[in-house]
Amino acid sequence: MNTPPHTEPEPGTGTHGPDEPLDLAGIGIGPFNLSLAALAHPLTHLRTAFYDLHPAFHWHPGLLIDGATLQVPFLADLVTLADPASPWSFLNYLKTRERLFPFYFAERFHIHRAEYDAYCRWVSENLPTLHFGHQIDAVRWNHERSLFEVDFTQLGAEGEAEALGRSYARNLVLGIGTAPHIPIPLRPLTEAPAVPVIHSADYLDHRERLLAAEHLTVIGAGQSGAEIFLDQLRARPAGRENLHWLARTPAFAPMEYSKLGLEHFTPDYTRYFHALPERVRDELLPAQWQLHKGIDHDTLAAIHDELYRRTLDGGWPTTTLTPGVRVRTAGRVGTTKVELHLEHTQQGSRSRLTTDAVVLATGYRERRLDTLLAALDPYLRRDASERPRIDEHHRLVLDPSITATGCHIYVQNAETHTHGVGTPDLGLAAWRSATILNSLTSSTAYPLPSRTAFTTFGLAHPTPHRTTPTVPRQSSTLVPRH
Repeated sequence: MNTPPHTEPEPGTGTHGPDEPLDLAGIGIGPFNLSLAALAHPLTHLRTAFYDLHPAFHWHPGLLIDGATLQVPFLADLVTLADPASPWSFLNYLKTRERLFPFYFAERFHIHRAEYDAYCRWVSENLPTLHFGHQIDAVRWNHERSLFEVDFTQLGAEGEAEALGRSYARNLVLGIGTAPHIPIPLRPLTEAPAVPVIHSADYLDHRERLLAAEHLTVIGAGQSGAEIFLDQLRARPAGRENLHWLARTPAFAPMEYSKLGLEHFTPDYTRYFHALPERVRDELLPAQWQLHKGIDHDTLAAIHDELYRRTLDGGWPTTTLTPGVRVRTAGRVGTTKVELHLEHTQQGSRSRLTTDAVVLATGYRERRLDTLLAALDPYLRRDASERPRIDEHHRLVLDPSITATGCHIYVQNAETHTHGVGTPDLGLAAWRSATILNSLTSSTAYPLPSRTAFTTFGLAHPTPHRTTPTVPRQSSTLVPRH
């Protein structure tokens, strides 16, 4: 059985006529908009459609390294933390595949990335409101109809344009995801076609070529960099590893994974962070890097175990792991090598490193909304740093001439500057989707918990700061408080 049990006449598409506007048009189908589409599916009064450029769903295919696991529990699927009874849950996916008992005995809390990708593809192949192979060309506000206007091109199997189309919607949700980030000093490396210089997002497509390189350098100390270094280390012969691993961070640091530390990824903390002044939020985010940019403890242990195993016969592996290093500049040496000009931030020293291949595990950045929303720019309200302002319901703050009509633009994974480190976390996907649907329907379509953390972030009833001390009334008896 390939479909969940509730697939009668296309719920989620609504009961309106074909020419009526959509209640919600989604742009981009990654895990977050897929979560929203799955939770919108049983709301039969909503008419929704989601569009994506790609021909099918795939989640970071270049990083589905054999054995790599999610850093969140399987309960952080598309729906469970908002609706455990949903037919689109990971457990129901296992049931339809007759794999529920094997999963039970596997006692696996953190599933493989490849399995999460397969689960999401199962959902994407069975939801009727998803439209792959649709390139969004323009988004406008139609004054006469008081609706958003979405122009798209329908693409064929080879990516060729087949037809033009237009949708009208009362609300939009942008889930266009993130893009691989290459820091400016490293960009000249991508101009060396004879030397394999790739972003970690494309690692598996180039794995064999990288293994054939005499010397490989991995840049970046996040989870992706660690997994790629480990994969290459395991596959290279002892004594001829020839691997460098460089990082800007002062250490190859573990991710914060304590129980109370994880409460930074709760709705409670998200609400607290959103209520902070913009200046405080901007100062806070860089200091929280270890909450989401560190390395899983098991991965660090596996790397050390592999390095240690290679010392059993004497000698050390030909590997160099150096944190606290930044790449100042980079360029080609001849036609088959690249040269990295390095600076150690604590020593203040500099050196050069020549290598045959480079993996840039330098992370991702939120895709800018400016190009997609160019026609709507006059209606967007921005903060002091010219970033879009986003309210507590994950809506762009727009000119009142639009919002007065009841129309809104929601965003997913584009609000780190307003909602904090939990923005890209899969564990908040279902909660955010439910929040959006509750806001969209002006109802409690999905009841959400009022409290989600033991930590109380901030004072419950803050009072204005006093500039002069108060003088206590005198008393003849002082009683200590216990």
